[in-house]
Amino acid sequence: MSAILSADDLNDFISPGVACIKPVETLPAGPPASSTETLEHEVILDGQQPTNGTNAPAQISLTDCLACSGCVTSAEAVLVSLQSHSELLSVLDQAPGLRITRRSDDGQFGIEGLENPDSKLFVASVSPQTRASLAAAAGRDVSERDAGRMITQLLMGSDGVKAGGQWNNAFTWVVDTNAAREACLVLGAEEALDDSSAVAKPILSSSCPGWVCYAEKTHPHVLPHISKVKSPQALMGTLLKTTLSRTLGIPPDRIWHLAVMPCFDKKLEASREELTDSIWNGNGQPGRGVRDVDCVITSKEILMLTESRNIDFFNLPRSSIPASLQTPFPDPTLQRFLFPPRSRISQSDPLAGTSGGNLYYTLQYVAARHPGSKIITVRGRNADVVEYTVTSAAGEPIFKAARYYGFRNIQNLVRRLKPARPSRMPGATKMVGGARRPTGKSAGLEYAYVEVMACPGGCTNGGGQIKVDDPVVIERMNFESKPGPQEQKQWLAQVDEAYFSASDSEDEVHGGKDSSMAEDGGDTVGGISPSYIRNTLAHWARITDVDASKLVYTTYREVVSDVGKDKNADSSTERVVQLAGKIGGGW
Repeated sequence: MSAILSADDLNDFISPGVACIKPVETLPAGPPASSTETLEHEVILDGQQPTNGTNAPAQISLTDCLACSGCVTSAEAVLVSLQSHSELLSVLDQAPGLRITRRSDDGQFGIEGLENPDSKLFVASVSPQTRASLAAAAGRDVSERDAGRMITQLLMGSDGVKAGGQWNNAFTWVVDTNAAREACLVLGAEEALDDSSAVAKPILSSSCPGWVCYAEKTHPHVLPHISKVKSPQALMGTLLKTTLSRTLGIPPDRIWHLAVMPCFDKKLEASREELTDSIWNGNGQPGRGVRDVDCVITSKEILMLTESRNIDFFNLPRSSIPASLQTPFPDPTLQRFLFPPRSRISQSDPLAGTSGGNLYYTLQYVAARHPGSKIITVRGRNADVVEYTVTSAAGEPIFKAARYYGFRNIQNLVRRLKPARPSRMPGATKMVGGARRPTGKSAGLEYAYVEVMACPGGCTNGGGQIKVDDPVVIERMNFESKPGPQEQKQWLAQVDEAYFSASDSEDEVHGGKDSSMAEDGGDTVGGISPSYIRNTLAHWARITDVDASKLVYTTYREVVSDVGKDKNADSSTERVVQLAGKIGGGW
């Protein structure tokens, strides 16, 4: 058992006022900031040694709190440790993988190897931010799509992880989470415009697990505002587990789903009880069950994975796996959705940001419904706060939204959403609390939708991404000294450039328009057909015999700390058993 883990504290997270474990540390005074040079995004340096012997009074910032292991429950720490490149290799070498077969007479799919209870069917999903991070590390001549093919070669190809494994296991499918992202964009836009939606306005995006974790633990008053739409990772996990389980006739625990993400918090998201088969294969309530995503590794862990197998990632082929060596997905409709005949339309507009474009697509969705309308952008106090307004042809505001990135800005957002409470003063009639507002300003927020991300700059700056001070970057970029803030800024710009680097050359190879888009009825918004997405989701619900709401939506709940509470109700043994069987409840 870990030194920080005891049977006494299996479901506690620490609030700084009670038992903060942040170590005392000092940092040398930095050079005075130039009045002519500012950084767009927050940059934090660590690992520097103190230069003086006098310790100033300790100060704890919100960043410190959320990065501190004390804010993660002990059960969560175990869950995160179980998701790593080492765990991936262990599962791959556990037993021979399940093999997909297809009868030549009727085309029906079957599966071989079920007699071994440890055999799994391996499938992976990869985020575009991960591809961008690895493309930037590889060099400017490598695009995001090139990096995607290299990851596929690593997971599926003959020169990848299967070459050094005990059973030569590889992944049967490696899918792009952009497929699920497109569905999430349509669902999110429709939710934002639905006046009868159960989600309170303003609707706050839910694809960032760090933000959701923060809200559930510290600001439960914002939970009614958080979008019910699953994140792309969660939606893809549900799609793969439900479809493969039902079409192949195998239990969901025989399917092992790996997600490659830019964020360590995605490991916690994968462990939520709300994202297991208890929702779609059980009683419909959150609980212990088979996770929709079994393991999450980050962009940096991809390089750790290749190192463990003695593979040079940057020398992997940039070509696609030949079609003759690929296994068709069991359902033709979902095969076309997951692996379209041509590459998906890449996110080419910087206004959409690098976090999936939830907000920007919603703005485009609104503008498409109002011919002649315009999207007006107003920058806030920093680059991570931006306000948007869709105005009619006559100049009247139709829809207002905003983007808040980074916990410093999120703190201001949740403060503005904090409800007022009745005054306790005798005879008082006014409500107190909430944010102070200038005279004449309306209470609350006038936005209809807010895109919230924990990381300054968005998901390409996620905690699991390859950083500028990583040895592989220092070596490949030929830095002569430890990179500083300016190099960090340039590196993030290079990752963003890679994110937007997907070329349109493949469109010509595949003959132009995707056949799936040809059936959209002319309702394409931002390169995505809402009617096609709705038809695909309806088909998914039909073939799995699961209500669509259980497939695409999720729930949240307040997580209450038990620090200082009586823990003698359960014996130590019972609490250890709870930990051993726990797969993450809430967070």
